[in-house]
Amino acid sequence: MQKIAILYDASQAVLSTFELDEVLSHILAIARDFFHLQHAAVLLFDKEKEELYVRRQIGGAPELDHARYPMGAGIVGVAAQKKRPICVPDVSKDSRYVKAIAGTRSQLAIPLIVNGEVAGVLDCQSENPGHFDSETTDLLALFSTQASMALQNAELYTLERQRAAQLRAINSIAQEMNAVLDLKELLSRIGPLIRQAFLVSHVSILVKQEDNVMLMSSSGDLTSTIGEGSLISRERAPCAEAFATGKTVIENDVKTLPGYIALCLETSSRISIPLVSFGQVLGMLVLDSDKLRRFSDDEVQPLESVAGICATAIQNAHYVDRVKQLAYLDGLTGIFNRRYFELRMVEEIERARRFNSSMSVIMIDIDHFKRLNDEFGHLLGDEVLRQVSSIFNQQVRKMDVVCRYGGEEFAILLSQTDPQYSLTIAEKLRTTVDSWSFPGVPQSVTISAGAATYPAHGMTRDELVKAADSALYAAKQAGRNCVRLAVPSDRSAACSAGK
Repeated sequence: MQKIAILYDASQAVLSTFELDEVLSHILAIARDFFHLQHAAVLLFDKEKEELYVRRQIGGAPELDHARYPMGAGIVGVAAQKKRPICVPDVSKDSRYVKAIAGTRSQLAIPLIVNGEVAGVLDCQSENPGHFDSETTDLLALFSTQASMALQNAELYTLERQRAAQLRAINSIAQEMNAVLDLKELLSRIGPLIRQAFLVSHVSILVKQEDNVMLMSSSGDLTSTIGEGSLISRERAPCAEAFATGKTVIENDVKTLPGYIALCLETSSRISIPLVSFGQVLGMLVLDSDKLRRFSDDEVQPLESVAGICATAIQNAHYVDRVKQLAYLDGLTGIFNRRYFELRMVEEIERARRFNSSMSVIMIDIDHFKRLNDEFGHLLGDEVLRQVSSIFNQQVRKMDVVCRYGGEEFAILLSQTDPQYSLTIAEKLRTTVDSWSFPGVPQSVTISAGAATYPAHGMTRDELVKAADSALYAAKQAGRNCVRLAVPSDRSAACSAGK
């Protein structure tokens, strides 16, 4: 009874701390001092590899710190497999013994059971044969019960700390959303926060773009199969199932999945959480790990909270883009307005300058539009403006920009085009409008156009607009329903000569 009382008092030290390494240090100190052992170790169970590995030890060589034993191998492996203590009075007579400590004559391995499952093994070795008599074995078995409780407490404590870190990360992400308006910048900040809080190898955020998805953010140690900004079809997306069902999907051994599509090359397990806002899937939060069976159902709820914040950020960004777009749209025709034209033209000139290329602007005017309004009324005049706008949008490339410059005047920006191409497009627009049948208008509608190109006809926005306007004026002077190309400016000619 006295030994049990002393052991009980000593065990309280094991249960007095929640830090795993401190718990293990107390366990080994009691094994050494109370049971007079030359060597003792605590091995923990690696579920992924189904191996026992030395987490902490005393009395052994440093290389034992990295020792691993498959389930069922060695005395410790057998004890873990059978879930009961294994005592070997003389290791030289037991074929299961794996020599690791010089001088060991007897060994006792006691499994540490947590919630009915093996969490590890307490390995005790002695230089004395028959060291572990029935009384010592019973006491160590009793002590292992306390040690198992301490391991469980440490595991719960670690889990609680992890949950607290996740809650802090969720709070930080929410604060970032309020502080950062740019979506791409926000998502790039969110990725590292998620990695740190959820201890994963890689975080990817994909956003839906019509029938495709775009990789907006990629953060981590793994090798991504696609670059940021890349578009992939939704059906071929790595997380297609989550997109289709709108539900979180855990894939804990991706190598066994038929038709698996990798987002990262080294992935062993993955969880995909839909970014849902008002019932609509806007994208996907994908966490990859290089470990098997990394994700559990316990992580779904906090990750879905993070996904909800990301979805709100994406939705807000869509709203902001929509508001910006409305500010740049002409209310009558639905095409871009003069304000947008002036902003985009500066951008196009800068891009052409940076890449040593060219861009063009076409200024267009509907011929005799005032007469048409006076003769047929403003309602019909407005319909003509809308139909002319639609014609222009249909006849130019998607990358080009059609704007209503004011009244019956339009402006078109053509990226990466030379003077001859701009003249060709202007003529194409003229002939299309000329041959178009406008309902309610018994006469033909025609346009006049002037084209100017950077850098041949100007180096700045104002110079190019002035050059295109002059060409438009020349077209009107020539009798309307025709197009003219601007005359090279003195400044641009001088710049070209200096090259």
